[in-house]
Amino acid sequence: MNAEATALRLRTPPGAPFTFEVSVDRRTPRSFHLSEPGQDALRHELARAEQTDYLDLFEALARTFGTRTPLARTPPPPRRRGLPLRPLLTEAVAPEILYGYGDPCVVRVGERAWRLLVTSNDAPNAFPILASNDLATWRLTGFVFPEGRAPAWALTGSNRADFWAPEMHRVGEAYWLCFTARMQDRSLAIGLARGASPDGPFEADEAPIVTGDVIDPHLLVDAHGAPWLVWKKDDNGVWPGRLAALLHREPAWVRELFAAREDQRTAVLALTLWPWVETLEPMEQFFVLQPLIEAATAEFTHFAERLERLRARARGAEAEEIATISRALRTRILAQRLSADGRRLEGEPAILLENDQPWEAHLIEGVWITQEGGRYHLLYAGNDFSTAQYGIGAAVADAPTGPYRKSSEVFLASSEEWWGPGHPSVAVGADGRHHVFLHAFRPGVAGYKAFRALLSAPIRFEGGVVSLDRSV
Repeated sequence: MNAEATALRLRTPPGAPFTFEVSVDRRTPRSFHLSEPGQDALRHELARAEQTDYLDLFEALARTFGTRTPLARTPPPPRRRGLPLRPLLTEAVAPEILYGYGDPCVVRVGERAWRLLVTSNDAPNAFPILASNDLATWRLTGFVFPEGRAPAWALTGSNRADFWAPEMHRVGEAYWLCFTARMQDRSLAIGLARGASPDGPFEADEAPIVTGDVIDPHLLVDAHGAPWLVWKKDDNGVWPGRLAALLHREPAWVRELFAAREDQRTAVLALTLWPWVETLEPMEQFFVLQPLIEAATAEFTHFAERLERLRARARGAEAEEIATISRALRTRILAQRLSADGRRLEGEPAILLENDQPWEAHLIEGVWITQEGGRYHLLYAGNDFSTAQYGIGAAVADAPTGPYRKSSEVFLASSEEWWGPGHPSVAVGADGRHHVFLHAFRPGVAGYKAFRALLSAPIRFEGGVVSLDRSV
């Protein structure tokens, strides 16, 4: 195949406030050539087409063409300093652990025994299981789904699979495990598996229990012994592509939706690239559309208002598409009761939370609920996981399905030492206190497949409020 046959040439459709011409090589490494009337052309090569490669590309485009600089390259000032976060794991304990300890689930399984399960992305061995007798020293005991043992419904393979957010709990005489994986059609689904031991082997159900682009499952057994499944509807992973496609059809709408010039230019670049972007695997689509997401969420409330005004004037299919995008800007955390054997959902799902705080921006996710003091204390993550804007929030309710009352401020935010604290779990430590466990990046290295460390801090629940426990 010659180079001419692999190069895709794109030009901004008429009606946009700016015009770009792009040539992109569909092979890996990918070569980009981007130009604009009256400007010097930019040539850039992506060696691996990973998130860090695209961040390099968009940082270079921002300097040359005035598009938005990626947030991952412009971290905000730390909101807090000197947080009492204790690093537990800062390097891989085994070569099979490729990406660190993202979305950590720490559970106590004995008097002095804990297990840790973590996200594995597209690694051949899905979901590492680590054991510890003191929460300080850890050893790899195996994998939930060793290579070749993943459920038949789950997509596998490098840069195709996404095995995220495993969580395990003792329910009756068995260990139940919930997890996220991509189906063969690339949509995200939630599966359940069971084992007699916290180290497996685990047998997955033949089909997912929830489908339709859903992630971050959490298992909760309420005060009456009833099991619940909690999850996130991952609409924030759907609307960016729909927005880019809409603007590709109606490029003049860029001026109505984006106020800042850098955001307008970013949107025009995204709509120009869309015919190529829509052919990519889901995570690479996210990498390419991330600047558009950041442009839309820079003034999130105002963007949503502009979108609604546009919907009111639009007609037919375009009005329906705008309404779909508008609804997807709200991330919903849902809960539904499980049958006693965990094989099916019962009743109707209840909405626990939506993103409605400024620090959360366009999404919330990664829920963990702890029963303490007759209340249900909910910790969750918000904002973009691959930037320093990511953090942890808190809410409390008197019943498993709420209503939940959020704290007005972020519970844990980025510091000088650690960026993007997120996806909490809670377990009782050897000292008898509750501890929150979370992942975070070293400064400057946040991103998909970047190494995430495991951190912890003691917490306490008093008067319906969760706080860091600074007592000795």
